[in-house]
Amino acid sequence: MTPYLDLARRIVDEGVWVENERTGESCKTVINANMTYDVSNGDLIIDTARKVAWKPAVAEVLGYLKGYTSAAQFRELGCKTWDANANKNEAWLKNPARTGTDDLGRVYGAHLKWRRPDGTTFDQLKKVVDNLSRGIDDRGEIITFYNPGEFNIGCLRPCMHTHQFSLLGNQLFLNSTQRSADVPLGLAFNQVQVTVLIRLFAQITGTVAAEAYHQITNAHIYAPQYELMRDVHLSREPFSFPKLSINPDIKTVEDIRSWVSVDDFSVEGYESHPPIVYPFSV
Repeated sequence: MTPYLDLARRIVDEGVWVENERTGESCKTVINANMTYDVSNGDLIIDTARKVAWKPAVAEVLGYLKGYTSAAQFRELGCKTWDANANKNEAWLKNPARTGTDDLGRVYGAHLKWRRPDGTTFDQLKKVVDNLSRGIDDRGEIITFYNPGEFNIGCLRPCMHTHQFSLLGNQLFLNSTQRSADVPLGLAFNQVQVTVLIRLFAQITGTVAAEAYHQITNAHIYAPQYELMRDVHLSREPFSFPKLSINPDIKTVEDIRSWVSVDDFSVEGYESHPPIVYPFSV
């Protein structure tokens, strides 16, 4: 098994059915899931028990780092996962803060440059990268998308909301914290994104990616997904992880924000079982 499949099995075996107010669906849930990803050998941490579209996952995290707040921007990068939240989320459609089609409001990357009381901004990415590049770890090398004061002007609260980088010598570690995980769908993307984040930050700071720790508070499988996970997904034997390569010309935060695309990432040796089409709960 893998950390991902181990968690899915734990939910099936030990989870408790609860109702979710936002989606109106019941979901089988466990509290507190902790997964460790060894990325020191270049592995891409990805589910191999079914084929995962890794490119949209990479596109999504790039959109966060670029500060995108429109589903159209994400689509241009190659990611359609925000279309439904922007245009089919009834609560957001009725929100007076929504400016029109594809608008996401203040989500994820909108918070990378925090607004100070005097109107200036604090660039979270720049602070972390500058420190790590100089070998500095002040125990607060944190990037967070979580801003409760603006939940009411965004279509969705961030799920994987905080990333803390740590240095031991020249080795880079990452703790990624997630409040909520749709295991069949969202988590399949999220573990790819954790891998990309630590590898990308290691590259632009001149450090060596070591391990990532993915911490999830509420991990769940929605009722319409449950039988597919229990009877199909968990019956499959996983393959070895593939390798992730990143364009070595990516060297700065501004590179990421200005020109980096999914084409700057490649995956070799991704062997998997066939896809599983899980329903999405908006």
